[in-house]
Amino acid sequence: MTTKKFRSATIYEGTIRATTRSFLYGLGLDDEDIERPHVGVFHTGGEMSPCNMNLRDQAQHAKTGIYAAGGMPHECPVVSVSDGLTMAHSGMRFSLISRELIADSVEASVRGHQWDGIFAIGACDKNLPGLMMGMVRCNVPSVFVHGGSALPGQTPGPDGRDLNVVDTYEAIGKVLAGDATMQELSDVSHACLPTAGACAGQFTANTMGMVSEALGLAPIGSSMVPAVFSERAPLMRRTAKKLMDAVMKSVEGGGPLPRDIVTRKALENACALVSATGGSTNAALHIPAIAHEAGIRFHLDDVAEIFARTPLIADLRPGGKYLARDVYYIGGAGVILRELMNQGFVHGDVLTFTGRTLAEELAEANAPDGKVVRDVANALTPDGGLAVLKGNLCPDGALLKTAGLKTLAHTGPARVFENEEEAQTAVQNMRYEPGDVIVIRNEGPKGSPGMREMLGLTALLYGQGMGDKVALLTDGRFSGATRGLCIGYAGPEAADGGPIAILRNGDIVRIDARPDARSISVDLTEEEIAKRLAELKAGRGVNTGAPLGGLLEKYAATVRPSHQGAVTHSGAVTWLRDES
Repeated sequence: MTTKKFRSATIYEGTIRATTRSFLYGLGLDDEDIERPHVGVFHTGGEMSPCNMNLRDQAQHAKTGIYAAGGMPHECPVVSVSDGLTMAHSGMRFSLISRELIADSVEASVRGHQWDGIFAIGACDKNLPGLMMGMVRCNVPSVFVHGGSALPGQTPGPDGRDLNVVDTYEAIGKVLAGDATMQELSDVSHACLPTAGACAGQFTANTMGMVSEALGLAPIGSSMVPAVFSERAPLMRRTAKKLMDAVMKSVEGGGPLPRDIVTRKALENACALVSATGGSTNAALHIPAIAHEAGIRFHLDDVAEIFARTPLIADLRPGGKYLARDVYYIGGAGVILRELMNQGFVHGDVLTFTGRTLAEELAEANAPDGKVVRDVANALTPDGGLAVLKGNLCPDGALLKTAGLKTLAHTGPARVFENEEEAQTAVQNMRYEPGDVIVIRNEGPKGSPGMREMLGLTALLYGQGMGDKVALLTDGRFSGATRGLCIGYAGPEAADGGPIAILRNGDIVRIDARPDARSISVDLTEEEIAKRLAELKAGRGVNTGAPLGGLLEKYAATVRPSHQGAVTHSGAVTWLRDES
């Protein structure tokens, strides 16, 4: 072991630290254990969702690997809020907020206890970016591993089709439209999520799992291993050994730290991966937030530039045919990254947590299979699966998943709702018309507060057979599982006086997501928009109907706009940097 001291020596060395040693003895450590480097094993395991259900079991294998490689692991569970259990009610306000709580918890534990490294495991939408944000903020040797997706369910019979949770949402819409029975809905809801793990499609969790590999913060091939596969045990132990190599090197001044890894090139790689897979629109919220922790100004415009130039090569749900399990069977996310790198869409000369470059890590990755993942020459579309739209209605931009869309343009009258509940009631009762642009405002980070996700609403429309006959626009979020002409993250949000706040029923909204347009506008003159904005009353965006108190109040007071990642702190100015 090196003669130089690990930073964790701060907590136990010297006469005045005798009581700290007592606490460590009380944890079951002996003197040899105490003098090892101390590593925090962070996970969001618990019984709040199937995504999190087996993460603690995976963490035990990580701890075994850390100890075997000379470290002293400390299990550090952190909070997680399930999107699945908070969908379509007020609890969803706490989903995005939980990302900040997780990052803050990692910081508090690592800096408070002077841990020498971080092994982080997450598998639900907000806990993946939250853990990565905490890793980058603390800037100690770190690794992240996505806990894996659930296996899909299946409709009965030998020719049954794969099911995932989105099928249940859409079945609800079919029941409300009279096109399915309650028994059929019950059958789907019982079958769609048969194991522990994140939702099976290229929704937010699996998108951010792949992003962790593209950023260099996770082992190549790790994110697509299904949550319930026994392969996860040796994966965790191997990864722990690699992390301990980085920890040991760090005390001598060698080995990359998270802020060495998360560079502008790495962020561009992450965006390219999202675009190439038709991934979750939420990635455009989370990648800028991770960049913020690295001190890099990387906002929605930067994301949009990469999305526009990266082809869609993975045929994944919700817009495509295949699921995370299918990506695993053809070789994992490395297949996509290597093809993108070979064709010049991904930088290979960036560092990963192992100290090797991404190109070195991808050297043995498989070639595309031609079905789940195509080569670039046979891309599904040439410009990626997501688009940022701008115009007089959304000057700061809005985001649309274009993967799988049959039409990219829509013009129609606005049908305006002041919050999700109003819109939900109207859609359930089919109080809208084909051609409408359904507008849901006051759901942004500040106005909601919490920027609620509206998968239930969008799936209802598809279940009613209206998914491709209307458009949706909101300053809130849509799920990674959302499909259709659903435009979210409209900025500025209503609570910040954005033009979405002045829309009225019947105003004509024009949406054009074609590559040569990427626009969203309302048929109003600049003078009329300015006049309506001047008439807005202060505070109109907050729609909870009661004093916020507690966490929501603190969040509303500190959150930044969605195009900046909806972060809640300014960053350490002394190390904020712009990279070319």
